[in-house]
Amino acid sequence: MKLVTFLRDGSERIGCVLPSGAILDFHAAETRLAVDMLTLIRRQDELMPLARALEAAAPAAAQVPMASVTLLAPVPRPVSMRDGYAFRQHVMTARRNRGLEMIPEFDLFPVAYFTNHQAVTGPGVLEVQEHHLTRLDYELEVAIVTGRALCNPSLKEADEAIFGYMVMNDWSARMLQMEEMKLSLGPCKGKDFATSLGPWLVTKDELPLELTPQGEVLNARMTATVNGKLLSDGNANSMNWTFAQILQRTAYGIQVNPGEVIGSGTVGTGCLLELNGSKVVENLWLHEGDEVVMTVEGLGTLAHRIVRVEGPAVPAELVSVGPRLMDHAGKLA
Repeated sequence: MKLVTFLRDGSERIGCVLPSGAILDFHAAETRLAVDMLTLIRRQDELMPLARALEAAAPAAAQVPMASVTLLAPVPRPVSMRDGYAFRQHVMTARRNRGLEMIPEFDLFPVAYFTNHQAVTGPGVLEVQEHHLTRLDYELEVAIVTGRALCNPSLKEADEAIFGYMVMNDWSARMLQMEEMKLSLGPCKGKDFATSLGPWLVTKDELPLELTPQGEVLNARMTATVNGKLLSDGNANSMNWTFAQILQRTAYGIQVNPGEVIGSGTVGTGCLLELNGSKVVENLWLHEGDEVVMTVEGLGTLAHRIVRVEGPAVPAELVSVGPRLMDHAGKLA
């Protein structure tokens, strides 16, 4: 099932995408499904059978054209959001481009950091301010959302806790990221302004998942284009850590709850920082008006247009940061 959150007549609703491409509005068809996505996930044992029966019946009166609504992120307000670091190709290439050897700890345990779950966007316009546009970058990822609570799980229990998958764009303001990461606190302001999810949340039963001793693996081509030009091309099955392993590590000693989002990290070739450093492109960054389109097989297409909005005046002491970063960008994280 492809689950969506959307605006219709100023009201936030949930539904599913039918084979025809129309949206089945759960609110219009079944009062018990007049809930938000987090509630559907938390009460999945009770509500998902209703949703599946409704999808099978597909009453015409509850169908609306996709073009008549505004798609939001499938999970607009996740309980939390973490991002992983699971693709060796991306990590190795990014480090090599900075003159660094591959870090051996990558193979010892999976890692994930918290990012801003209050700055989630869906497809459409991405609004950014001046400092975001200095070396603005996309990151092509897959994300999962949890559907069960778990603590200290086995790999099997971790896989069973995954409710579904989405395309994820981990937008990155590289100027801010490069400067702040010298303070060893992670990406900070370079990542917290926007993370995009969508266009829909796909339940596991629709996906080509291969069971391995390390957990389930999604076999799905991942691509990203900028202004129609293909720049990134990889596959989710090249993750060196599975989502089950990431979840197992994440839930060590703590409870992970339904509705938490975890990203895969960037697929190999999946961002401009990597492509610039490898000389695939030359000093290419995103600008106002650019169109970024990400497609993951089985998960759909997440498309955005970059729009600049006015922000507060930039303090004078920060104006000099940009040129200094540009001079040394190749040596910074």
